[in-house]
Amino acid sequence: MNSVKIQSERVKSIQSSSSLTISAIAKEMVARGEPVIDLSIGEPDFNTPAHIVEAAYQAMLAGQTRYTAPAGTEALRQAVADKFRRENDLAYSAQQISIGNGAKQLLFNAFAATLEQGDEVIIPAPYWVSYADIVRLNGGVPVVINCPEQQGFKLTPQQLQAAFTERTRWVMFNSPCNPTGMIYTREEFAALGEVLLRHPDVLILSDEIYEHIALGNTPFVSFVQACPALKERTMVLNGVSKAYAMTGWRLGYAAGPQELIMALNKLQSQSTGCPSAISQAAALAALQGPQDFVREATAEYRARGELVVRALQSISGLTLAVPDGAFYAFPNCAAYLGKRTPQGQLISTDTELVRYLLEEGKVATVPGSAFGIDGYIRLSFATSRANLEVALGRIRDTLASLSQ
Repeated sequence: MNSVKIQSERVKSIQSSSSLTISAIAKEMVARGEPVIDLSIGEPDFNTPAHIVEAAYQAMLAGQTRYTAPAGTEALRQAVADKFRRENDLAYSAQQISIGNGAKQLLFNAFAATLEQGDEVIIPAPYWVSYADIVRLNGGVPVVINCPEQQGFKLTPQQLQAAFTERTRWVMFNSPCNPTGMIYTREEFAALGEVLLRHPDVLILSDEIYEHIALGNTPFVSFVQACPALKERTMVLNGVSKAYAMTGWRLGYAAGPQELIMALNKLQSQSTGCPSAISQAAALAALQGPQDFVREATAEYRARGELVVRALQSISGLTLAVPDGAFYAFPNCAAYLGKRTPQGQLISTDTELVRYLLEEGKVATVPGSAFGIDGYIRLSFATSRANLEVALGRIRDTLASLSQ
């Protein structure tokens, strides 16, 4: 009997999202009655603010339940342009804005619209789990640059210059960063921008989805603010998921040169057609309405982050670069690799350590290897302080059970 080939080689070359996979396992364990605390997923535990939900409800009652333009509604694109002008001092027209079904789709659209087979995308590591696989799915080659903790998990101008080849098409930045929480300063971006000015055929993608979640004294700065001369070949990626607790609404936005945005919109017209009209109405209310929630949520993330940092720093064997932003901690767990469980099982990788923490400690985390760097674990503190205190206690006790 002949077998039918189902998966393409591109799909075979990628993995499912590690964070979503681990979170799904955690949910299955909870469904079986196991007391798992999920610190694997980067999802705010707050409800979407009431005025945003009400705006969506009123939009539905008013009949705003039909297709919109592939690029999104004129009102929302203008609201996004106004946001960039108001918050980032950046001038974009509505025609330079594309609305997508989450920032992740816009990232996919950007690579689908621009990459030829074998084109290279420079990605500093640690990086968000989906970057490299989205590049591969679109025929590109991820060129991963290791940015170790000793240099603040940040790309240096020297590393960037050395990574360029004749096939380089894109360079990616993510600040505040998932998973490390680091933020590039204006001066650091400007130094990288000087290198990029010498490579005029290369596009830049700046993922700024965690813009509003700054935890310490390092202020957020948009890449284009720091490098205005590169605006005409930079796509800025953002959305409402993190800032407004709207992950399930699936609504992201991008700003960039009009030719690139037109390519994204053309692609979207042949894929999803358009973003959800209802989610767009909600996003419009989020951007134009009161911003109290953003400030209050960030203050709570700051308090949670301080709790997590104190707890992790008190665990012998873990070291931690204190995050500047986002809602993640990324401790180095290398001291625990090579140890054994009470049952004699050798823990040789961060993936095995994460599995042990889940099975024995009932805490879901994500291994650093999923982010392109071994010997770390990522913990999300987008959950309650009560959950965090219990989870961190379990992590401490579970790690303490390991021995040489």
